[in-house]
Amino acid sequence: MQNWRHEYFQKVTSKEKAIAQIKSGDIVVFGHAAGEPTTLVDELVRQKERLKNVKIIHMVPLGECNYCLPDMKDNFRHISLFAGDGTRKAIKEDRADYTPVFFSEIPRLFRDNIIPIDVALIQLSPPDENGDMSFGVSVDYTLQASKSAKLVIAEVNRQMPRTMGSSIHYSKVDFIVETDRSLNELTPPVITEIEERIGQNIASLVPNHANLQLGIGGIPDAALKFLIDKKDLGIHSEMFSDGVVELYEKGIITNKFNNLNPGKFTATFLMGTKKLYQFVDNNTDVKMHPVDYTNNILNAGKVDKLISINSALQVDLFGQVCADTLGYQQFSGVGGQVDFVRASSLSPGGKSIIALPSTNKAGTISRIVPKLYNGSCVTTSRNDVHYIITEYGIANLRGKTIRERAISLIAIAHPNFRDRLKKEFSDLSGYEIH
Repeated sequence: MQNWRHEYFQKVTSKEKAIAQIKSGDIVVFGHAAGEPTTLVDELVRQKERLKNVKIIHMVPLGECNYCLPDMKDNFRHISLFAGDGTRKAIKEDRADYTPVFFSEIPRLFRDNIIPIDVALIQLSPPDENGDMSFGVSVDYTLQASKSAKLVIAEVNRQMPRTMGSSIHYSKVDFIVETDRSLNELTPPVITEIEERIGQNIASLVPNHANLQLGIGGIPDAALKFLIDKKDLGIHSEMFSDGVVELYEKGIITNKFNNLNPGKFTATFLMGTKKLYQFVDNNTDVKMHPVDYTNNILNAGKVDKLISINSALQVDLFGQVCADTLGYQQFSGVGGQVDFVRASSLSPGGKSIIALPSTNKAGTISRIVPKLYNGSCVTTSRNDVHYIITEYGIANLRGKTIRERAISLIAIAHPNFRDRLKKEFSDLSGYEIH
């Protein structure tokens, strides 16, 4: 037995004893998305009766989010960095809060003690022969949280993939709880006909040898379906999912022209099914970096032909993009959209794409609007926007006047709303559009 293993096993304890270290009033950061240490989180909730006003900081939730239930409002206060299904209602009902922040800036909040951390709850792979444990599917802000926290408690899961690029030595962890459980999975979305048409429009803008940044959801996945005739694509993204693996297996994605990290998939977190997690396990062609590397515009902007593909809730006729609020209600978060919109603008041959269906699911409300709804926040400014895409076409807003923008956006709105949009925009702006 190697010498370090004795020290490692001295840190191994039960989940009950590990979570007993957390005190009332502590600020606790959870590992992100599929990297959430579910065993530790569930135990924290189980010990709720002894805890008051524990602040929980987290981004995309894939777990059950029981700490957001109404009967736990005195025990836990969630501070969301990206709202999701399990946290959205709590934010709306003032049982949780939302902090606006670019994804790339989150590590800085921890590193500079803007948000001090008492405890980091993280999930890691088992140690290698040197005692190093991989952050697996969630490096992003989790790595910096583990550096900044006063106390680090790790769930070391046998089923956490060992990914290359970022790790932590066992000596930097205070308590270890060993588990053997499946990771939280993200079921691939069912792609609609409208999303397929949007995906075709997106694919028409992707050249051979491009490097892709992909957001989450049906539209980025739909775009992947229509890239089968492309050659030597690469991935430099904050995340990727199962669809990327399929294109790799077909020889479409090779990362040959990923000039920043040649031959490598570059990402900061992963969400998908077991197929994805098995693909990245011990895969030397996948490099996982912290988000202040992957999303830093000075890094990502060096990547040739960087094509960023993201979605939106609304776009107004000035070109302002709202992707994270519905009126005054927080729906999701800024995430990495603006990071990559700006990086793709710096990239030689880069393109930024914001894609959305022209209407809501019932087809009764246009998502191309004369002005954003009252209370809606601008996610991506009109100065940053490049391409807007719906199922009806592509609007290139770069270098366009306000009038030209409105004309281009109305042309890709649903036909049922175009006349109304022309009139309302003319009434609001004074510009005549025919």
